[in-house]
Amino acid sequence: MKVAIIQEPPVYLNLEASMICAVSLIEKAASEGAKLVVFPEAWFPGYPTFCWRLAPGSDMGKTDELFALLQANSIDLSRDGLAPLQAAAVENEVVLVVGYQELDGDVSGSTIFNSCAIIDADGRIANNHRKLMPTNPERMIWGFGDGSGLNVVDTAVGRIGALICWENYMPLARYALYAQNIDIYVAPTWDTGETWLATMQHIAREGGCWVIGCATALEASDIPADIPHADILFPNKDEWVNPGDAVVYKPFGGVVAGPMRREKGMLWAEIDVSEARASRRKFDVCGHYARPDVFSLSVDRRKMPPVSFS
Repeated sequence: MKVAIIQEPPVYLNLEASMICAVSLIEKAASEGAKLVVFPEAWFPGYPTFCWRLAPGSDMGKTDELFALLQANSIDLSRDGLAPLQAAAVENEVVLVVGYQELDGDVSGSTIFNSCAIIDADGRIANNHRKLMPTNPERMIWGFGDGSGLNVVDTAVGRIGALICWENYMPLARYALYAQNIDIYVAPTWDTGETWLATMQHIAREGGCWVIGCATALEASDIPADIPHADILFPNKDEWVNPGDAVVYKPFGGVVAGPMRREKGMLWAEIDVSEARASRRKFDVCGHYARPDVFSLSVDRRKMPPVSFS
């Protein structure tokens, strides 16, 4: 099975243009034989890197202005915001894993979540996961998710689960996915570098599964000039804001493709999904190597709305 990992930037903070770009990338990947296409963390409409570059106090007004633009360009599932991608999945017969920023249209109409959707080849949203814990200044941008999306789901290409960025450092979150017979573990992220790649390698060994890590390759020159405070945020137009580092590791470890660094395009990999279960003969962290008499994990997967009406 052929996998395409997208390492192209979106049209920053422009959802409509980014959606058009994404559909074109999906069509291109499918035309070259991909059956699974993966987009990085918060790709729609672009990771809010400004939260790391503006001071929480003195720059709060700038953050508010950029947040408003991000909010206006986030995806609302209550308004079928993923419909163009669902249609692209059907038309191109591919499974999509999509990192995006989700506007809570059902309750507050205002809060944004860092979300990851798995869209099956029939267009069905097989799972939607909201990042459990935004990291450091991300908490000025995103709300906290709940356990309702901690699922590994059947798709046309195998059983897929996903955790977002530093959630992958949470051993209990990883274990919750391992315990659901996972074939392909996807880690959309903004992180890069040797420490992150070592984590991806570790997860492949620990979970006995295929691991796909991907971040958005982004240069300062990719930021549109009309983005508020662009010159302050990205004064060096030659800067690589994020080098990408898309990578694929095979079950029980070993790099198959990548890392793809400071390069835009798609990372390709051929994977045999059946290798995941077979690799766990030696070490099955949730099976024969578990000690349920000593350790146990309880996961609450109920949705946690802040209000209920009766």
